[in-house]
Amino acid sequence: MSNTDSFIEEVNEEVRRDRLYGYLRRYGWIAILAVILIVGGAAWSEYRKAQTRAQAEALGDAMLSALAENDSTNRVTALAAIEPGAPSSAAVLRLMTAAEQSDAGDTAASIETLNAVALDGELPEIYRQIAQFKSLTLQGDTTPVADRRQALEAMAQPGNVLRLLATEQLALIDIDEGDADAAIARYQAIISDAETTSDLQQRARQVIVALGGEPELGDDAAQFGAQPTENGN
Repeated sequence: MSNTDSFIEEVNEEVRRDRLYGYLRRYGWIAILAVILIVGGAAWSEYRKAQTRAQAEALGDAMLSALAENDSTNRVTALAAIEPGAPSSAAVLRLMTAAEQSDAGDTAASIETLNAVALDGELPEIYRQIAQFKSLTLQGDTTPVADRRQALEAMAQPGNVLRLLATEQLALIDIDEGDADAAIARYQAIISDAETTSDLQQRARQVIVALGGEPELGDDAAQFGAQPTENGN
């Protein structure tokens, strides 16, 4: 390379360097701001996660402390003093309070607490459905059978997560009214449902037998029941 070419290369390199420094002086603040925003956002996110975790732990500790009380009435009082914070936490707290009120013998207060949860539009649907179902099971003779049946039939519709439990309650109403055939039909529908748990299926079979019926097992249940014993029977 000649001296002329070397000189030209050095000049070009100096020009590129000057342009780079010019860009940095003009736009460098954007890169610095971006870095600050990224680091600050990550720090804020971690802070919020830590705060949420701390609140959840504090709520759990408070609930456990309340449930450690020996008397149901004292547990209700302790639970009522807890500040739940998030709506979902408030729903869980009120469901626990209703359970303790029921154990303490204050069924009316328990139903009132459950109905308040069931009617709270700010809560997730699952909490409202659980509260409504528990309220219906506690009402018994205090609410006309027709009203309870109507509410349970609405909950027994396809898509409701508590539909099988609602169907079981409807079958119990049928039994109370002396309609054994209707009860057996409902229990048979429970047995045949693919989403039925083993405990619920077992209860349904036992009640059908108690009512003088014969459970019709589904394909999976029949196959399980037909398995040979160790003696080959």
